[in-house]
Amino acid sequence: CGIAVTDSLQIVANGLTTIPTHTLIDFIKKYIATEKVDKIIVGKPTTMRGEDSESMKYITPGINRLRKELPNIPIEFWDERFTSVLAHKSMIDSGMKKTARQDKAIVDEISATIILNDYLQSKSFK
Repeated sequence: CGIAVTDSLQIVANGLTTIPTHTLIDFIKKYIATEKVDKIIVGKPTTMRGEDSESMKYITPGINRLRKELPNIPIEFWDERFTSVLAHKSMIDSGMKKTARQDKAIVDEISATIILNDYLQSKSFK
């Protein structure tokens, strides 16, 4: 699971890390204990028609648990279509070697950064 964070002015997102999904809730709780978090943005896998993809049935229970554990922090889904493709393009454009581009952890972290940047950009136009 890729993790990205934004600066205090919420202008730009940066990749933080990639963690195993089964450790996500503990990681977020520890992070929130030391850092200010206003909202959690979760990539929402959707089909080309904009409908929930099959993987949402695996994501929803974890997010529901996270909502119970952190009731004071809003959690919002954000469309993650094409983020892996954009992440790979970004990796190629930056000159990253092929072996690094095949590392799923790096792709996930860059994808999380793209999702959060898209979210931040959408809010700056409102």
